[in-house]
Amino acid sequence: MRYFVLLLAAISSLTAADRPPNIVLIFTDDQGYEDLGCFGSPLIKTPNLDRMAAEGRKFTSFYSANSVCSPSRAALLTGCYPTRVSVPGVLFPRHDTGLNPDEVTIADLLKAQGYATACIGKWHIGHKPSLLPTAQGFDQYFGIPYSNDMTIDPEATLSDGIVFRAGMSKARIASLKKHPKNWVPLMRNEEVVEFPADQTTLTKRYTEEAMAFIKENKAKPFFLYLPQTMPHIPLFASKDFLGKSARGLYGDTIEEIDWSVGQVLRSLKEHGADENTLVIFTSDNGPWKLDRGRGGSAYPLRGYKFSTYEGGMRVPCVMRWPGKIPAGTATDTLAASIDLLPTFAKLAGATVPNDRVIDGRDIWPIMSGAPDAKPSHEHYYFYKGQRLVAVRHGDWKLRQQGRRGTAKYSLELYHLGEDIGETTNVADKHPKIVEQLLKQMHTFDKQLKDQARPAGKHKEG
Repeated sequence: MRYFVLLLAAISSLTAADRPPNIVLIFTDDQGYEDLGCFGSPLIKTPNLDRMAAEGRKFTSFYSANSVCSPSRAALLTGCYPTRVSVPGVLFPRHDTGLNPDEVTIADLLKAQGYATACIGKWHIGHKPSLLPTAQGFDQYFGIPYSNDMTIDPEATLSDGIVFRAGMSKARIASLKKHPKNWVPLMRNEEVVEFPADQTTLTKRYTEEAMAFIKENKAKPFFLYLPQTMPHIPLFASKDFLGKSARGLYGDTIEEIDWSVGQVLRSLKEHGADENTLVIFTSDNGPWKLDRGRGGSAYPLRGYKFSTYEGGMRVPCVMRWPGKIPAGTATDTLAASIDLLPTFAKLAGATVPNDRVIDGRDIWPIMSGAPDAKPSHEHYYFYKGQRLVAVRHGDWKLRQQGRRGTAKYSLELYHLGEDIGETTNVADKHPKIVEQLLKQMHTFDKQLKDQARPAGKHKEG
């Protein structure tokens, strides 16, 4: 059964000062750790995000829960490691599974507290009707149901007013045995409204939708989840940004996302919501390792997307809430995307579900700059599919390389405080630490898998 909490008061009747905060969560796709001006990018210009950092707090040890798309999104919305909710790998249009609607998402919790909820952008945790955002606590959805390098599910529901491009039609969608890659559907709620989507305008259209949602819901608390399609490949930018960045097309996409952030912040201020809105910007995982300027940079971290080295899962993160989050500050205290659900629940006056394991922890002390704030996790775990590959404990990180029982299996130990780039394996020098962390990994992994919950499977009707 879906978990709901009671609505204790008529939220809409409260004054703005009494209302719980609005929350805007911006989630980019495959953006590298370095790829913001405030995180050190030498070529990409992000004045709006740099201003957001100057008015808020930068998190330099913030982790996604996976190094690929679907698991990282399932984790973000449920506060759980993705393997616990049985979304361990990337979903494709051929799949009829996704995040189980019986899971409790951030949107479920906030909607039960009287929030208006919207998902605008890339979903990618189940594209069938019973697995879409509108079945997971969101009042409305507009966006691409999965990655932009995929194609259409021929069984997708087409809107009566659908806009066809590139010579497509209902008959052609039904007749084609294989649809072109990178031709993806744009959806509103459960229906396809454009195919193939004009990807050059996605960031702009997401932004317009976000601003309209803010305007429409300015009188009550709202949760805006804005998972951008870019900079996942293939890369696209609108004509206003194409060819403008010194970092090439990849930089164009990031600079357009920065513009989008600026528009959202402006809209909040215009509609009197700025002072009572928490805005968070982060990425789902690290960047693609690609040549010709198509991929991002994880510098000074090692690794990229698909990897359990730091570059695959440590991501840029900026948070802003005027008067609540200290301006112009930064923290290297460990925090993670799975911590957002319990944190939002606290801020909204909701109760975290007690009928299931939630891995995330309330990180408001870190966000608010409390001097005694501790890392959200004593041990933080790095999964790749069903396999637990690494663990971080303090500055120590133990990583398994290769498959246990094979000749290529080895153990790597790094001290991230001294070696953020994971260049020097010191496992041989610290056998007791290796033994302790390996034991901890085995214990946690068994417990998690014993308590894992089923994935969602599409149900007709």
